[in-house]
Amino acid sequence: MTILERIRKMNRGLVELVTGILAYGIVCQAAGAALVQDKLPYSLGLWTGILLALGAAVHMWWTLDRVLGCGEAAAPRMMISANILRYSVIVAVVVLTATFADVNPLAAFLGVMGLKVAAYLQPFTHRISNRVFHETDPVAQPLTEEAAEGEEHVE
Repeated sequence: MTILERIRKMNRGLVELVTGILAYGIVCQAAGAALVQDKLPYSLGLWTGILLALGAAVHMWWTLDRVLGCGEAAAPRMMISANILRYSVIVAVVVLTATFADVNPLAAFLGVMGLKVAAYLQPFTHRISNRVFHETDPVAQPLTEEAAEGEEHVE
């Protein structure tokens, strides 16, 4: 089984999000190499943040996968506790980076923001993903009159 076949079996949204985070990390690393004097602390902080962003993305996917299979009453509690756990770990690691002289905590925060940037880049990474896997998105078809009559109109 090739790598592309393995990736094709994975959750495509997660793959696209991870791709965006890694691309953001590479761009920030290149910019930092050109602009920052203390390159090692910057790089260590940035990639610490990128790893946190990757972990947060996988944790969100895993949490959503679990929550969608549970009952309606337990789902909100599970999501809230997962969000608290995720953000607590991110805050703890960023604060911990401030205690080490060799790690830049602002660069770590910059890396964590890769999760947000990757979410905005998702339409672009989706197009690239479709090209890599030789796929196209389905075209939405208008509803027929019979299907529209069977649906209730909710306002």
